Amino acid sequence: MSVSPQAFFRALEAEGVDFLAGVPDSLLKEFCAYVDAALPAENHVIAANEGAAVGLAAGHHLATGRVPLVYMQNSGLGNAVNPLLSLADAEVYGLPMVVMVGWRGAPGTPDEPQHVKQGRVTPALLEAMEYPWRELDGDEDAALEAARWAVRTARDRSAPVVLLVRKGAFGKAEKKRAAPDVPDARMAREAAIALVTGALPEGATVVATTGMISRELYEQRGARGEDRASDFLTVGSMGHASQIALGIARARPAAQVVCLDGDGAVLMHMGGLATIGASETGDLLHIVLNNGAHDSVGGQPTAAFHTALAGVARACGYGAVEGPVETEDDIRTAVERLAQQPGRRFLEIRVRPGARADLGRPKETPAENKARFTARLRG
Repeated sequence: MSVSPQAFFRALEAEGVDFLAGVPDSLLKEFCAYVDAALPAENHVIAANEGAAVGLAAGHHLATGRVPLVYMQNSGLGNAVNPLLSLADAEVYGLPMVVMVGWRGAPGTPDEPQHVKQGRVTPALLEAMEYPWRELDGDEDAALEAARWAVRTARDRSAPVVLLVRKGAFGKAEKKRAAPDVPDARMAREAAIALVTGALPEGATVVATTGMISRELYEQRGARGEDRASDFLTVGSMGHASQIALGIARARPAAQVVCLDGDGAVLMHMGGLATIGASETGDLLHIVLNNGAHDSVGGQPTAAFHTALAGVARACGYGAVEGPVETEDDIRTAVERLAQQPGRRFLEIRVRPGARADLGRPKETPAENKARFTARLRG
């Protein structure tokens, strides 16, 4: 049993919901794909982060009086708690909205380590926020009733109401937007990662962002028989890998630190670029692999191809900035050149969206990765 994304949206629409904003999640990807294809651009925004989605929804309600919907993964609740409680809450401005949350790590559902704790405490977090919530599974009749309940309750309370969505609740999207054309010259991200790591000086310390980039770095190290102790795989905390890398670089000025980042992660917490640019210490090469997509959760587009990421880094004060580059020769040359320079440097690499179907996951736990990484770094 599964819920039709079209039927679910029509139930929301019948209650007056005409605007959606959020950050994509793998459990919601079919619903998000349908909405992205069915709605005009002015009625749907893929936000930089979950808190920004709440702000967009707040603005829509202030301008129209209608109840909007915000969607996110439960790991993104941390970004949304502040605007939910200090802006939208009934005790502040009283802004009604439906908050649809993908329940990764739900008890009884196997998941990755970074989702297990989050999944276990999600209901308690919602209870602490004093927000009413219902759970969605594959029962379509119950889901449609929950959609109607959520909108009416949000309107009656003038406050947010939450729908927790279990894995497999939504069926296939009845409509999807056509994939964008990608220039043939662009490399696959995994091939670009192999090229980058091959061009780095021996002994470089690498911090990889969450999702496919960490998984592909892990696979490439294994394929070439390389020691993985130099790599910190950031399996959670999307958007913070660059700050982890900066913290290492500042604490270990003699270490050459590289951050392999993604475009969605950079956009989520772009203020981190200003912190890096303002830092007066630390050897850090910040590389953004930009494919214009939230690749780990369904391939929904980001705003990164509409943003001059290199220009932002330059304006934030990075000492050297290059890119965007796309070809093998340009990537290798840029990495080798920037690796020889001191200070904080930035490189944008444009790559193709998508990953191979048989991409593996790290066999070690996050704790084991940390132990190996810190033993080498501090040794």
